[in-house]
Amino acid sequence: MSKLIVTPTPGEVNGTIPVPCSKYHLHRALILGSLADGVTVVHGRSQARHIQDTLNSLKDLGVRVEHTADGYRVHGGPYVPRNGRVRVGSSGSTLQFLLGLGSRASRPVTYDGVEALRRRPIGPLLRALGEIGVRTESANDRLPVTVHPGLPKGGRVQIQGVLSQWISGLLMVAPFAAQDTVVEVSDPFNERTYVHLTASMLARFGIEVRAEADERRWVVPAGQVFRPAEVYLEPDLSSAAFPLVYAALHPGVVRLTGVAGAGSHPEGRILDILREMGVDLEIREAAREVVVRNRGTRPRGIDVDMQDIPDLIPILSVCAALARGRSVLRNIGPGRLKESNRVRAMLQLRKMGARIEEQGDNLVIDGVERLRGADISSFNDHRVLMAFAVAASVADGETHLTFPNAYRISYPEFMDHMAALGMRFGAQAPAVAAGSVAERELVASGAR
Repeated sequence: MSKLIVTPTPGEVNGTIPVPCSKYHLHRALILGSLADGVTVVHGRSQARHIQDTLNSLKDLGVRVEHTADGYRVHGGPYVPRNGRVRVGSSGSTLQFLLGLGSRASRPVTYDGVEALRRRPIGPLLRALGEIGVRTESANDRLPVTVHPGLPKGGRVQIQGVLSQWISGLLMVAPFAAQDTVVEVSDPFNERTYVHLTASMLARFGIEVRAEADERRWVVPAGQVFRPAEVYLEPDLSSAAFPLVYAALHPGVVRLTGVAGAGSHPEGRILDILREMGVDLEIREAAREVVVRNRGTRPRGIDVDMQDIPDLIPILSVCAALARGRSVLRNIGPGRLKESNRVRAMLQLRKMGARIEEQGDNLVIDGVERLRGADISSFNDHRVLMAFAVAASVADGETHLTFPNAYRISYPEFMDHMAALGMRFGAQAPAVAAGSVAERELVASGAR
C-alpha cells in the first residue's frame, strides 16, 4: 500500500492560499437546482470527489449539468433516468439527500455506492421515507436501495437526529408531498447547523420550511414549487480549518483569502474556537481574508461542544494535543458515524506521544510540547488524513499515513496549498498517483 510521508516543517511558515468553495453548499445547490424547472446558475466549483459523486448521480437521474468558467448551470425538471442505476460513489450526503427524490423518477431507480458506504446502515431514513409514502426496497437497511416512482403523501414522521443528512433528505422531498409534512426530531439531535443550512438553501429556491418547538419539529407545506436560483457559494471553512491550525502551530504569518467571516458555513465556528484558544487570528472583511500571526506561542486548551460540528473533531484533536493545558471535546458521538470512526482514528495520536483519552462521549486531551513521527492509518478518511498531516508537521521524524489520496474527497487542493505554506511531503512506493502540481513534483523528485 502506498503511503504519504510527512516530515517536520522547518522554520517559519509564511504564505497566502485561497480557500476553496464550500462543498456543503454546493451539494445542496446542485441537487435543489435539479428540482426546479429551468436553469439554476451556481458560482463556484469544486474538484472534490464527493461533488463528482453528486454530479454522477444527477447525470444518472437524467439531469443535465453544464460546467461554466466559474461554476455550473443546472437544467432542472423531471427525473428521467438513463438506465435505472444511480451511482453515489462514496458520498453519504449524496445518497441521503437524493434517496427520497428518486420517487420523482419516471421509473424505479437503484442507488449503489462503494463498499464502505454499503456497510453504513440507513434504516431510520428508509423507514421515515416509507412513513411519508416513498416506497423503497433494500436488504438489511443498506445499499443497494431501489426507490419506486410515486410522490410522497406527507404527514407526520419521527426520526432520530443522529445524522443531519436524514433530516435534510426528508426536507428536500417533502415539498412534493400531497399534504403538509411534519418532521419530528427525537434525541439525539446532532449537527443541527447542517439542517439550518439545508433550510436556508431551500429558501433560496422558494421553498418554505418552518422550525418549531425548539427546532424539534420541522414543517414543510405541501404543493410547493422549486424555482431556479442564482447561487454564490461561500468558502469552505471545514477545509480552511487545516491550514488555520497549521498556522496556529508554526511561527509565521499565513493569509487565507476569500473568507469574510463564518457566514452560514456549519463549521464557521472554527474561527471563534481558535480565537478562544489564544490564536492571533484577524478577519479582514473588506479584503475578504483571514490572517494568522504566530509569534511562537502555543494555543491554549479549550472546552468545546462538538455535537453540531463533528467534522472539526480530527483537526481540533490535533490542535488540542499541542495546546497548553487540558482540552475537552464534548459530545463527540456524531464523529463515530462518519467515513470512519473519527474518535477511534484520532486516538492514534497516542502513537505520536499525545495524551488523549476517550471518556464517555468526550475526548479529554492534555497538551504536550512536541509529537513524534509514527505509522498512522487514515482509514481512507479525508479529514483524518489531513489532520494527521498537520500533526506530522510538528512531530520529530517521519510520519507515514495510509490512503494518501483520501484528501481528494473534500479538499483536492490540500497538498498544493500546504506545500505552498512549507509542509513537506514524500511518497512511499508505490508512489502517490500524479494529480496536483505538488504531487507531480514530489513523485518526480522523491522529496521528503
